[in-house]
Amino acid sequence: MAECPMDLINELFLRLAATTLVRCRAVSKPCFSLIDSPEFISSHLRRRLETGQHLMILLRGPRLLRTVELDSPENVTDIPHPLQAGGFTEVFGSFNGVIGLCNSPVDIAIFNPSTRKIHRLPIEPLDFPERHITREYVFYGLGYDSVSDDFKVVRMLQSKLKGGKENFGYPVEIKVFSLKKNSWKRVCLMFEVQILFIHYYYHLLPRRGYGVLANNHLHWILPRRQGIIAFNTIIRFDLASDDLGVLSFPRALYTEDDMDIGVLDGCVCLMCYDEFSHVDVWVLKEYEDVKSWTKLFRVPKPESVESVDFMRPLIYSKDRSKILLEINNAKNLMWFDLESKSLTTVGIECDSSFTADILVSSLVLGCKGDPTEAQRRKDQMVPKSNKRDGFLSKGFKLKL
Repeated sequence: MAECPMDLINELFLRLAATTLVRCRAVSKPCFSLIDSPEFISSHLRRRLETGQHLMILLRGPRLLRTVELDSPENVTDIPHPLQAGGFTEVFGSFNGVIGLCNSPVDIAIFNPSTRKIHRLPIEPLDFPERHITREYVFYGLGYDSVSDDFKVVRMLQSKLKGGKENFGYPVEIKVFSLKKNSWKRVCLMFEVQILFIHYYYHLLPRRGYGVLANNHLHWILPRRQGIIAFNTIIRFDLASDDLGVLSFPRALYTEDDMDIGVLDGCVCLMCYDEFSHVDVWVLKEYEDVKSWTKLFRVPKPESVESVDFMRPLIYSKDRSKILLEINNAKNLMWFDLESKSLTTVGIECDSSFTADILVSSLVLGCKGDPTEAQRRKDQMVPKSNKRDGFLSKGFKLKL
């Protein structure tokens, strides 16, 4: 039988899901080399983004990850990952098929659920004593810097203890990890950004502490507090320059009491809550133009929930007539019809501990497993000293 031309195989493989391609690597050496090549990985991802094929909903629970096919919600797959053994695992971002995972501020990894490839970040010590921070006061962001073609992780934490006379406000530590360099670097704040941390943002919910990615920047909201902090502020981290700055938004929203940030169709969006009535969604259509902020739509509170505590738009439908919304948790995933303003439940079986994100089927990070795992297993065989035991509190113990 005549051999199939590699050009035809390449075209066929571009149409397959990443999970299928991982198995196809075993067909032959040429197929193995093709699927592992950077050029094919890039072309495969580009096709997924252009066509919207093989998109999945990532369900993230305290100890479990699942994927659900967007077009076939009945197809649910459990995704094991090495950090599960460490305890409560957070997913703090998803981009191009790669997600950020952490068990503590020093136990962090980036992971591709489609290929099961994981890259553990080197341990980066904390600047503050463990008693001055807890899990809820550490904020993360996963981003892709299109300028340098590099995945980056940002870790930002604020001490509960005021800095005193020599330090301004509540001390903040910001460090950024580069996958290309496989190393961390400290980010120094300009004074106009430092003054934002004169107050302590202790009441941020953990999910609202995950940075959202748009226009090569990660974004977080520093919320106002009546009687203490007058105005809401959006801070942004430039992934190209590693600088922290401020994003302008409409003055009418400065004093909103309940506001959250997200990304819709590549644009920054803001959600303003009236928890017992509706949620207004604003979108920044032109990134550097504050005048391009537009109130895009209003979502009425579904009858099936008592109040809207959290809402985030995830993705447009293929015909762009509807938007997939997560309302409070993944149990309430709903399609919002932009014309009729009606809500339709997706019908995914999960409990209220799960949250949702969109996941692309990609080969990003490759398919070759964890390059540090062999050494990690060797290290586990060697008796460890108690040198690190006092480094972190019980909630922050590093599980290897």
